[in-house]
Amino acid sequence: MVGNIKSNYLGDWTGINQIRKPIIAAVNGFALGGGCEVAMMCDIIYAGEKAKFGQPEIKLGIIPGAGGTQRMTRLVGKSKAMEIVLTGGFIDAHEAEKAGLVARVFPVDKLVAEAIKTASVIASYSLPVVIMAKEAVNKSQELPLAEGLHLERRLFHATFGTHDQKEGMSAFGEKRKPAWKHE
Repeated sequence: MVGNIKSNYLGDWTGINQIRKPIIAAVNGFALGGGCEVAMMCDIIYAGEKAKFGQPEIKLGIIPGAGGTQRMTRLVGKSKAMEIVLTGGFIDAHEAEKAGLVARVFPVDKLVAEAIKTASVIASYSLPVVIMAKEAVNKSQELPLAEGLHLERRLFHATFGTHDQKEGMSAFGEKRKPAWKHE
C-alpha cells in the first residue's frame, strides 16, 4: 500500500481530463474497471450495441481507484452507481444510455464512423470557443451552481474578445458559413 501511495499509482490517469480539446470514447465491447473509468474521463461516450460497462473491482477485494466511484455517481446518480459499484455487475449499452452514462448507442458497424462524424462537427467550430464550452460544462460537475453560472458568464463574455465571435455573428447576419480563424 505504501508503495502505491508514494508512486501516486493511477495518478497520471487524470491527465486525460486536462486535455483541452474534446475527447470522444467509442466503446465497442467491454469497458470494465479501468476501461470504464477511462471512458468516463472522456467528454462524450458513444457505445456499440454490444458494449458492456461496469466497475467489477469489488470482486477483487478493491474499489475503483481512477474515479469510478466519483464519476459514475455524477453521471448516473447515487442509487445506480451504488448498484454498479457494490455488485460488480455490468450494464449493457442501452441501459447505460438510459442511465446517462453514454450519450448514444449505435450499431456496432457504425460506431466509429458516428464518433468521427461528431468529432468532425465539433472540429468545424471555433477551437477557442469549443475549449471554453468544454471548460464550462466540465466545471459544472465541480462548482456550486452560483459559481458555475458566474464562470459561464465570464467565459461567454470572453468569447466576445475573439475574432471568431465577430466572424460567427457576421456570418449569421449575412447568411453564410463562418470562416473561423481559431483566434
